[in-house]
Amino acid sequence: MASQMEFDLTERILLHLESCEEVDTLHLAQQFGIEHQKIVGAVKSIQAHGELLKAEALTHKSLQLTEEGQSVALRGSHEAIIYAAVPGEGGIAQADLLASGGCNAKLGFSKAMSQGWLWLDKSVQPPLIRRRVANIVDHVQEQLLQLQLQLAGGEAQLSVSDLTDYKKRKLLQELSIKSFRLSKGPKFATTLTKLETDLTMDMLATGQWQQLRFKAYNFDALGASPMRGQLHPLLKVRTEFRQIFLEMGFSEMATNNYVEASFWNFDALFQPQQHPARDAHDTFFIKQPAHCFELPEDYVRRVQTVHSVGGYGSLGYGYEWQLAEAQKNLLRTHTTAVSARTLFQLANQAGGFKPAKYFSIDKVFRNETLDATHLAEFHQVEGVIADVGLTLGDLIGTLHAFFCKLGITRLEFKPAYNPYTEPSMEIFCYHPGLAKWIEVGNSGVFRPELLLPMGLPRDVNVIAWGLSLERPTMIKYGINNIRDLVGPKVDLKMVEDGPICRLDHV
Repeated sequence: MASQMEFDLTERILLHLESCEEVDTLHLAQQFGIEHQKIVGAVKSIQAHGELLKAEALTHKSLQLTEEGQSVALRGSHEAIIYAAVPGEGGIAQADLLASGGCNAKLGFSKAMSQGWLWLDKSVQPPLIRRRVANIVDHVQEQLLQLQLQLAGGEAQLSVSDLTDYKKRKLLQELSIKSFRLSKGPKFATTLTKLETDLTMDMLATGQWQQLRFKAYNFDALGASPMRGQLHPLLKVRTEFRQIFLEMGFSEMATNNYVEASFWNFDALFQPQQHPARDAHDTFFIKQPAHCFELPEDYVRRVQTVHSVGGYGSLGYGYEWQLAEAQKNLLRTHTTAVSARTLFQLANQAGGFKPAKYFSIDKVFRNETLDATHLAEFHQVEGVIADVGLTLGDLIGTLHAFFCKLGITRLEFKPAYNPYTEPSMEIFCYHPGLAKWIEVGNSGVFRPELLLPMGLPRDVNVIAWGLSLERPTMIKYGINNIRDLVGPKVDLKMVEDGPICRLDHV
């Protein structure tokens, strides 16, 4: 007969159970010299083969000295240590006593005073702590030492009040260990029969399936969650903004050019070549290729003229405009460069001008100092409407309609300056949570010096507005630092668990 060690763990358990009525899995783990968790795993395997055994869940509670309790048993209680720190003759200032007693000095001092071991002598200045008794008995240390011996023997005796006190002082902790009481089941056997998991064509054809035992399917088991990508909060808010523009009848502009010529980014927008924004400290210029030579010549000449000597009722800027400066490539600083290119195409399309509404949501780049609210790369949301006879009133009305769809109904406007819009307005909304007005965007009516050189009719006006995508996203998802939204510090768990964006639009 083969030795018992030659059987696998499940059969060892069944063979052991054959010789007794019941057994605790903790006892089995101790007898077999195997971790208890492995015994429990083997029991689960046996249960999967049918009613070979019964398993009744049990809970065993036991006491154990904490690390601090072991220290008290070895060195003495906190109150005894404080008592020993008071000189036998004379006394000690309370501050000095507490400083010498470590992190539990206050607790030890309070316990020593309550037991009448020490007293405060206020007849001297400063007051001193003195001993009230010549000798003490450290009952706490004695009880913990005795408890250690009792626990080693498998039993412990302690009054309810002492048990509660020592738990409160974190000297003792109560452990709960779960195990199973095993007994024979209705179909008990000392060997496991392999259960079939699949029904095959051969089993059906030969009738073998009638003699086989099949493993039961667990229809309540949860399936494994498939790995999948997650939408970033910026993309969720971007989708909502895009849907609002589409609902209002806007068409999306092509924003696939991160690199633009300075002409489209600045000159076409009537922004002078000496403007501070065109400095390398504010703009990322491209080294290779450094220049763009594919620009519409007639349009470039008209832009040069309006910059240098004026035109269309404007005096211009009165400086010598340089083509080489306009040809410099850069990372676009705003999506208004896309608007300029799109409006030029609108003015020169076949069939003449037709009213249009455009929007764009994409990245722009600025040489910013990085902090909690600024990045060198961020998103800009822009809306543009071109039609005959548009006025500032049309712009204000459109902004109210747009922001109402964002759930923002209280708006105010402040006059501002932009090189390419006149008049210009900063947009403020009232934030109920902060109880104050905050800036949410910029807007204006494009200047004639920008529109007429493109070839647009004189009676056509263009109104436009823009805002960032990051700020509303941070507000929506409760993010205080923009670097937690974009960049290497982004918490991927936040991206995975972030809710779907639902703006309160109407």
